[in-house]
Amino acid sequence: MVDLTSRLIDIKNVVDAGDYFTINRARQYGKTTTLQALASYLKQDYIVVSLDFQKLGAGKFVNENQFAVAFAGLFLRRIKMENKMDNEILFPLESALKDSRNEMELLELFDFLSDICANADRPIVLLIDEVDAATNNQVFLSFLAQLRADYLDWEMTPTFQSVVLAGVYDIRSMKRKLRPEDDHKENSPWNTRENNEPSERGLSFGECTRNQIEIVLFDCASDFDVDMSFGVKDIGNMLHQYEEDYHTGMDIEEISKLIYDYTSGYPVLVSRICKLLDEKLVGITNFPDKRSVWTQDGIMEAIKRMIKEDNPLYESMLGKLVVYPELKSLLQELLFNGNPIPYVATTSYIKDATMFGFIRNENDTAVISNRIFEAVLYNSFIAEEFAGSNYMLLVYRNVINLSWVGTLILEGFWRNSLKLLVSSMAKRTRNLLRMWVENISFFF
Repeated sequence: MVDLTSRLIDIKNVVDAGDYFTINRARQYGKTTTLQALASYLKQDYIVVSLDFQKLGAGKFVNENQFAVAFAGLFLRRIKMENKMDNEILFPLESALKDSRNEMELLELFDFLSDICANADRPIVLLIDEVDAATNNQVFLSFLAQLRADYLDWEMTPTFQSVVLAGVYDIRSMKRKLRPEDDHKENSPWNTRENNEPSERGLSFGECTRNQIEIVLFDCASDFDVDMSFGVKDIGNMLHQYEEDYHTGMDIEEISKLIYDYTSGYPVLVSRICKLLDEKLVGITNFPDKRSVWTQDGIMEAIKRMIKEDNPLYESMLGKLVVYPELKSLLQELLFNGNPIPYVATTSYIKDATMFGFIRNENDTAVISNRIFEAVLYNSFIAEEFAGSNYMLLVYRNVINLSWVGTLILEGFWRNSLKLLVSSMAKRTRNLLRMWVENISFFF
């Protein structure tokens, strides 16, 4: 497992400063793992309460009362489970849940939470995972607004030392989704001035670059960034630990760089490659033992399997292309036409493509996040194009079946197939096929 200590130190510095922030990352980018590690890391100095909004269920966001009661119950369970708390401090909130739960709304909930923060022997840090479960719910925005109000009034109203929200969507995206299509105003409950004017004290959860957590410092002009991707050094340290146990004789530096080259440090992709090498490839024909599998050939075999497999990450990403058709157009432009697209963070489709993990910023130009995603997207788009032609589909299937025959046969097959196809294919389809042929070495 990658050592997260340096990241946790950086994040704790922000918590120590009393800031609230959000971790907005694509699916399976290590958000939950980071929160769990952070909770353990902070416990020496803080009372940490870790919540998961998936556990509340959609029915708990119907109105303020339903949400306040559900939140209070979950908060009490977690604070007792994770910390040693004086029962007298928690008793008022527990009594309210029993005796006056039908009257409890956000104002009453936050009054109780403020009293708990005031009487606790250490500052309280609130971690909330899966905030996406609250999207499309006005009550959640009211909850955010109440957090903001207490934060700004911290000198008079005891409140949390820090609040950390984790999810794919940023707060502004949630706001847009709640509004009708003809009313996409950008006024956020996190702003402190009228008409959404810039404010130095504005509580604003900004968008993140592809491989970073953007931590917004409310009373500081500069942002603080913590890189969540796994660098070559991170991967190498993980492989060093593995090597100490299994003595495979691998070239750690070479393997680390190769894994990074294909994943760009996307955590779940790094982990998946290592899992396939360790658990699935050892013992097959070409890789009789661990020594033979932790090689360049082993890495490439694992990547080929990853590209062809069906998994929740790919399914989620491809599903986003149905919901956000402008993203599909953007990705096809990058993959097949090769035209450079400026990375302008304020552009909605760039913002969404980054948020969902499709692209990253490279020298102010939008590029596909990593080579594995490139291959998965190529496969998906090419399959869509070929579905309209039985002959083209036959060509595609035969190339997949011929993937192990060899480069010369493959080149000859494509040369003959292209002669037959080129006269009947539209310009766009020819571009698709040409680009796929140019990248055929990656697939095979």
